[in-house]
Formats: sequence, structure tokens, C-alpha cells
Amino acid sequence: MLLMLPSAHPAPLPWRRRLLLGGAGFLVARAAGAQTPSGPALTDVLETGKDIHALRAVAVMRDGQLLAQRAYGGGSVETLFRINSATKSVSAVLVGSTIAQGKLGGLSQTLGELLPDAAAANPGSAAAGVTLGQVLTGTTGLKFDWMTEFRALATATDPVRYAFQLPREGPTGASWTYNDAAVGLLSPILERARGIALTEIARQDLFGPLGIDAFEWQRDRAGRPTSYAGLRLRVADLAKLAWLMADGGQWQGKRVLPADWVAQSTRQQVGRAWPNPPITDAGYGFLWFTGRYKDVPVAWAWGYGAQFALAAPSLRLAVATAATEPPPQQLPAQNAAVAGLVARILDAFG
Repeated sequence: MLLMLPSAHPAPLPWRRRLLLGGAGFLVARAAGAQTPSGPALTDVLETGKDIHALRAVAVMRDGQLLAQRAYGGGSVETLFRINSATKSVSAVLVGSTIAQGKLGGLSQTLGELLPDAAAANPGSAAAGVTLGQVLTGTTGLKFDWMTEFRALATATDPVRYAFQLPREGPTGASWTYNDAAVGLLSPILERARGIALTEIARQDLFGPLGIDAFEWQRDRAGRPTSYAGLRLRVADLAKLAWLMADGGQWQGKRVLPADWVAQSTRQQVGRAWPNPPITDAGYGFLWFTGRYKDVPVAWAWGYGAQFALAAPSLRLAVATAATEPPPQQLPAQNAAVAGLVARILDAFG
């Protein structure tokens, strides 16, 4: 059975696989409109979202319950929204679950060890000496300009070879840089470690336990699901991912991820990541952005166009957003508008 997409924004590439997962769907526990002790009613805050032209949906979870979700701009909360680079955070979760199962040796393994055939086919590759941990923390030292090279990566007939031919730009482990091609190697790494595709790993380790019963995942020219972007989820299901991290790797009282992996993923491993005001102290964990909103520590998955999945553990809160994908010159203003709405939601519970 194929699930039809209601999205008005088709993926730019044609290689997508549609999947339906077994299991019960997620039920809304209750709608929230009650006044909180220190802020406006949540429904009042969500009402302001209609003034953000690019916003398409928001979902808010607290203590594992869906408090509210709302669509904007003629959209629907049932849409499978493209979450873009928030896919990276999902891939990091799957690395953690695979390490916990003993099927990956750990973060010190090099890409050359994890993908020996690619290393042998590309002698002298700078990527071969990069560790798995450096991929997760964005400290590979490999040169990749996402503004100019994303399309070349997305259309490459051999994305693994593309990544293994990246030149060195700086020392590994020194500073954070954004690198789709390096993160793209997580898909073949996980496939080799597990013997199944990234989509099936996600179904077994994450989507099944969280009751996520529908998703889409784009494939590259080699036929492999892309680990750096390409996943589509409903906004409430994206919020489930954020709540999983906010609750230390548990879902409805059951352990899904090791608590120490969640703690490392959402703790700043490297500073000076992309700013996301009004959040401050922006850093990076394991493919999760980290920072603080006022005195509240937060971590978030971040996709192009302000697709956010934000975890605020001290507030027992998770927020997810979906929005359109603007041209690059409009991106800062759109990020700021959607992040501002997320901040007002946090204020409602702070």
C-alpha cells in the first residue's frame, strides 16, 4: 500500500520510498488550553503562529502526552512533512542504538575501518582517517559547502565515493563545520553493521517503539536511504523524537535508547555552531544542536526552513515545527520567526 503525500512541496529528487509501518497510531491525549502558572494559555500562543507565513504545523508534548498540534496555511497535521537536515539527528539516534547492540565498535572507529572497500578504492583519502565520533560532532575537518555542493552530493551516482574524495580543510576535531557528505556515510555504515537498510533499522529501533506508523525516506542514486536529509514525518511524530531525548531515551516508561547516549547527544561536545536566537550558547552534541533559552537547557534537531524538534528536559517539554523551504536569502528571517514561536511556547511553561 502506498501512502499519498498531501504536501504541496514535492521533494526535489525523485528517489523516494514510501513506507507504512505496523502498530497503533498516536492518539491525542487532550487539547491544552488551560492557563499555566507563569504564561499565557498554550492555545493563545499557537494562535500567533498564523502570523508566520511559512509555518505549516506545530506539535507540543509534555510528559509524553501530545498537548496540542495545529496546522497553518491550509495544511494538515497528517501531512508527512520533509524534515530536511533534522534527518541527521534521527541517524545519530540509530548510531546510538546500533552501538548499544554491540554492532558498532564505538566512536573511535575510523571511516576507513567502517567502510574498508571505500577506503581501498580511494587511497590517500582524508575521510578514511576521520572517526565516527568526529562525523557525529561535525569536526571532520573535511571541506564541504552545503550552499554550493548539496545538489552535487544529492545527484552523485556514488555518494560514498563523493565523501571519500572530499579534501581536507582543517584539522580533524578542531572546530564544528556542517558536512552533509560526511553524515551521508552513516547510512552505508549502519547498513554494513546491521545487514539491513537504514529504513528498516529506523523501523526496528525507533519508529516501531514510538508508534510512528507512517514515514517516507528519500533514497540516493545508489538506492540507499540518505542519512543527512530526506526523511518525512508528521509533526506529532517529530515531536515524539524530541520527547524521547527530553525523557532520557525512554518512551512511555520503556527504554528505547541508552540514557548515557542521550546525555552525550544533547550535551555540547563542540561550541560555535550555527546561532539560533533567541537560544544562546549554541553548540553541537551528536548531530543535535545544543544551547540555552534563558535558564533552560535545550537541544534540537534542525532542518532547512526551521523544521525543529526541540527538547527541554527541565520543562518536561518537546516542541516540533514544520515550515516551507525558502530561498537562502529568506532563511534567517524564517528561522527567527519560527524559533520565536518556539520560545513563546517555552515561556508558557517556564
